[in-house]
Amino acid sequence: MATAKPPNLAGIPSVDRLLREPAVDALSESYGRPATTGAVREVLADLRSAVKAGRDLKPKAREPDALASAVAAKLEAAAAPSLRRVFNLTGTALHTNLGRAPLPPEVVEAVAMAALRPTNLEFDIDRGRRGDRDSHLEVRLCALTGAEAATAVNNNAAAVLLTLNSLALRKEVVVSRGELIEIGGSFRMPDIMSRAGCRLREVGTTNRTHLHDYADAVGEKTALIMKVHTSNYVVEGFTAEVPGRNLAELAHARHLPFVVDLGSGSLVDLTRWDLPHEPTPRETLAAGADLVTFSGDKLLGGPQAGIVAGRADLVARIKRNPMKRAMRLGKLSVAALEAVLRLYDDPDRLAEKLPTLRLLTRPATEIEAAAVRLLPVLAAWVGDRGSVTLQPVQSQIGSGAQPASSLPSTALVVHPSGGKRGLGGRLEKLAGNLRGLAIPVIGRIERDALVLDLRCLDDEAAFAGQLRPTVPATGEPPA
Repeated sequence: MATAKPPNLAGIPSVDRLLREPAVDALSESYGRPATTGAVREVLADLRSAVKAGRDLKPKAREPDALASAVAAKLEAAAAPSLRRVFNLTGTALHTNLGRAPLPPEVVEAVAMAALRPTNLEFDIDRGRRGDRDSHLEVRLCALTGAEAATAVNNNAAAVLLTLNSLALRKEVVVSRGELIEIGGSFRMPDIMSRAGCRLREVGTTNRTHLHDYADAVGEKTALIMKVHTSNYVVEGFTAEVPGRNLAELAHARHLPFVVDLGSGSLVDLTRWDLPHEPTPRETLAAGADLVTFSGDKLLGGPQAGIVAGRADLVARIKRNPMKRAMRLGKLSVAALEAVLRLYDDPDRLAEKLPTLRLLTRPATEIEAAAVRLLPVLAAWVGDRGSVTLQPVQSQIGSGAQPASSLPSTALVVHPSGGKRGLGGRLEKLAGNLRGLAIPVIGRIERDALVLDLRCLDDEAAFAGQLRPTVPATGEPPA
C-alpha cells in the first residue's frame, strides 16, 4: 500500500527570519513589534496549513515579498477602525443602526476642543469651585422648552428609567395600554418600568382609552400618570386617546405629577418647513405636563442623549438619584449637545445648519437631479449583472419619529439579471458588493430589487468616484 507523500514545508521561513526582512521590519516601525510578530506567525501558520492540505499555491507564495504583503494586509485589516463611514441609502433618514442624526461641523469643533484640552465640565469658573455639568445645557434647554429646570442623561430610555425610579419607586404608574410601546433593540416600556422599581397600571384597551379609565385607576399607591407618545407606530380606525391637557387636569386634581415621554425630541414646529407636526416639549409643558422626556439624537439633531425637562422640584429629585451618575453624559456628549442647542438661537437658518433638518427638507427636484446624474455611473458598475432604473419612492423620517409620514424622494433601483430562480441570492450578492466598497453603501431590498434612496446622499462625488473602475475598492468590479 502506497504511503501518502509528506507535505513539502521546505522554504517556509522561520518567524525570526521573516521579521528580519526589510519590508517586514518596516512594518514593525508602523504597527509595532508585537503586532507585526503576531501577524507574521498567522501568515506562516496559514501557509503551512495550505501546504499540508495540499492546496495548489502560486510559485511565489513562499517568497519574502509575497509573505511581507500578506503580513501587511493582516496588519492593515487589524488596525482598521470597526466604526466606519457608510452611505445611508436605506430611505430612512434617522436610521438607528446607522447612527441616527448626522452632526454639524460646529459640533465636531466643540467635541474636538473638549477631547484635546481640559474643560470646565464640572468647575464653576466664576466662583472657583466645583460646578454642575448640567449647567452647560440647562439654560438653553429651559429657553427652548419653557421648562423651569432640565437635566440630561445618556439616552431617552435612561431618562424614562431615571424619572420613574426617582418619582415612582415601589408605587404605581398609570398608563394607557395602547401606549406600551417597544422601542429599538426590543426594549419595551413595561420592562423599563419594571426595572425602574415601579408597578405598571394599565388602563383602557389597545385602541381606545378614556379619561374615566385613568380616573378609576388612580388610588393610594399611584405615584404619577404617564403618557407615552407612540412615535414609532400608528393605530388607525376605531381609536380614542385622552389629550394631554385633560390628563394633566386629572393628575393635578389628584395631586400627582403628569409625565410625558415624547421620544423624538423635536424642539421646533416642523410645519414651518412643510413637515408633519410633531409635539414639542414646549407645547407639551404648556398643556400641563409636569415633566417631559425626549431624545437628543432624533429630530433634535444632536448626539445620543436623553433629556428631562419641567418642574424644578421634580428635576431636583431626579438629579439627587444615585443612578443619575451612572447615566450622566460624558464631556464629549455635553460639548456636542451644547453646540447643537446653540444652532437653535437662529431658527431662520436652522434648516441650513442642522443636517437632520436639511436632509428632511431636501427638495425632491434636487434628489431627482442627482439620480439622473448617477444612473449611468451605477449602471456601468452593475454591468451585465442587472439593470438600473430611476424610480420615485417615499423616504421616512424613522427611528421612532412619525412612522406613518413619508417624504417624496428618488431612488436608483437595481434589478438583477436572470429569472426568478436564485433571485434572492443574486440580490444579496449585489447588496454585499455595495457594502464591500471603500465606503459601504447600505440600501434596502424591496420587491425583488435593490433600492438605493438618494435622499440622504450628501457626498455625490465620493459615491460616484468609488463606483468607477479606476478607483480601487473591495466591492466586485463591473462584469
